[in-house]
Amino acid sequence: MDFIDVCGASGASYRFRVWPGRAGHVPVAGNFVVVREARFPLDVQVIGVTGDLSQARLAAKAKGEERIFTRLNVARATREAEHDDLVARYPKARVVVEKG
Repeated sequence: MDFIDVCGASGASYRFRVWPGRAGHVPVAGNFVVVREARFPLDVQVIGVTGDLSQARLAAKAKGEERIFTRLNVARATREAEHDDLVARYPKARVVVEKG
């Protein structure tokens, strides 16, 4: 699964792309989620927002069957609004906010 769509509390859907393997990520701002594999509905473990997605792997602390998905989103207001929408939908997920 290369892409996932994650719905926020508002009903809006956000498309995330799987972390690019063992390679690093481009150092741009965006959102990220960590989900457990092969679980439907999605089992969202972590919801994060950062100014530098290349550092998201460290912040996400994914383990085992968890995968990191990212969403490039350079506009800060949009990035933060989407993050808040996802946090409202998944209140049990760990929240990560990094200025990066």
